[in-house]
Amino acid sequence: MIKGIRVSDQNGLTLFTINMSHYSEKIRWLLDYEKIEYQEEALTPVVHALPMLLKGKRNQTTVPLIQQGSKHVQDSPRIVDWLSMERGPLKTLPSGLRDEIIDIQQRFDAIGKPVARYLYLPGFAHPALIKNIWTQFAKPWESAIVRLFYPIIKVVFKVKLKINAKDVARAEKKIDQEIKWLEQRLSDGRQYLVGDRFTVADITAASLLAPLACPPEHPIYGTKDFREKMAGPAEQWANSPAIEWVRTMYTQNRGKIWAKTPRFIN
Repeated sequence: MIKGIRVSDQNGLTLFTINMSHYSEKIRWLLDYEKIEYQEEALTPVVHALPMLLKGKRNQTTVPLIQQGSKHVQDSPRIVDWLSMERGPLKTLPSGLRDEIIDIQQRFDAIGKPVARYLYLPGFAHPALIKNIWTQFAKPWESAIVRLFYPIIKVVFKVKLKINAKDVARAEKKIDQEIKWLEQRLSDGRQYLVGDRFTVADITAASLLAPLACPPEHPIYGTKDFREKMAGPAEQWANSPAIEWVRTMYTQNRGKIWAKTPRFIN
């Protein structure tokens, strides 16, 4: 892990993420594919809430959040829009296909919470795994807080994300609907979801479904522990053409994740 110091480059981009966040992976992938330089700051769940609340100024604690100088943009679709204006034109968001791409982006952004809900229900049966994931980039005091208060954090997390049998069943149904939609979209043999090129539509669908597909390229989703202990129930879709397509997108278009190690600020 690299210990970083804050830099004063007003033109430089800083991306605030949480390691397991598929929304964070979406923007990380977009920046990497577009070859836009950025520095990633990996945050620790729970401890991340106040900084994101203050930076985002939207009464939200979510990641990803991108910062350039005094400008902060929170929420992945808003970041996509901002990047297209400030760092565009983006090859992944061609103007002639923009409306269709954005429609598909919205469709798959909407399953982010259901996917998380679906995975955390079995995941919480393995506290050591969850603690290790949550504290991967934590400072010592952050790790101590997460581990000490984990029983309380778990209860709050389950209430906030609606991690219970009834809501997880609804989440499973929603995920299944979108996987079937994706299978239908791909049934004509197309390689990409919109047109004949790799776009934000593909990045969004692949990154939001990645925790179910467990592509080996991803340093968390691709691990044996994650596949067996969190994504185990997703085995029902393992051979789906849609999930195979996600893995193909990672193999062909992702490249090395965390080629530049995320930093934390002392």
